[in-house]
Amino acid sequence: MNGAVDTTTGIIGMGLMGSAVMKMTGAARGWDVDAARCVNAATANDVFGACGVVFLCLPNSDIVRSVLRDAKLSQGQIIIDTTTGDPNDMTALGAELAVKGVHYLDATVSGSSAQLQQRDVLLMVGGDAVVFERCRSVLAQLARDVVHVGPCGSGAKMKLVTNLVLGLNRAALAEGLVFAQQLDLDLTHALDVMRRSMAYSRIMDTKGEKMISGGFTPQARLSQHLKDVRLMLAASGIPLPLTETHRQLLEKAESLGFGEADNSAVISAYAESFKARVASFKKPADATTESS
Repeated sequence: MNGAVDTTTGIIGMGLMGSAVMKMTGAARGWDVDAARCVNAATANDVFGACGVVFLCLPNSDIVRSVLRDAKLSQGQIIIDTTTGDPNDMTALGAELAVKGVHYLDATVSGSSAQLQQRDVLLMVGGDAVVFERCRSVLAQLARDVVHVGPCGSGAKMKLVTNLVLGLNRAALAEGLVFAQQLDLDLTHALDVMRRSMAYSRIMDTKGEKMISGGFTPQARLSQHLKDVRLMLAASGIPLPLTETHRQLLEKAESLGFGEADNSAVISAYAESFKARVASFKKPADATTESS
């Protein structure tokens, strides 16, 4: 872990989040199923074989497991998984890799890929506390704050908790803006007033103008958050009525064609004026992975 970290760090999954991680860490190698995104790597094992620290930035834990199944890993290697996945899968992966002498941290990100590029995110890390401390300087390159939240799988659990509240904040903002529109209020002015009020949340700063303008270029894709919401509902042993309603809203927006759009496009589920914007929305070419 000592020395030139940027020459020993690699990325698997070069979508929105992976590309941001590469930019912030200066990683020398990156691999993706889209060959056009690969950096100094023709295969995933070109990364695993050359890098002591490998970040996984993938859409879900099933894909993580698939990638690791064929990976040529070495004892002492450190896998840092930023994927928002199933906590049970990530706990199991940590145990399986430990048997091979490979260290595993689930280091989930609170914030979008755009915020990560500004080092304005929180990393919630599960795994061995000693390994976490060894990786602190690498993780600090990405985040304004890094916190160890428990054993393997705890990062994924905490991410679902924070994403539950974050997503509901987005949905509440969308509903508030549509309500303001129905009351014939100027939406830009309404957003400004809400920012000054007790209703304020940081979501208003990052998503408010996108909702008003319909500028849904993705920072974090709507379908990715829908995946997270389904994980929340599957993981919970109690009813989550607000999250269930949120799932329905996201599914409606996805059915309208906004799955690849920014998650601020949840507003499309509410009003015809926003639904109509699907016709002009162009699916971005750079799909895969990001946070919410």
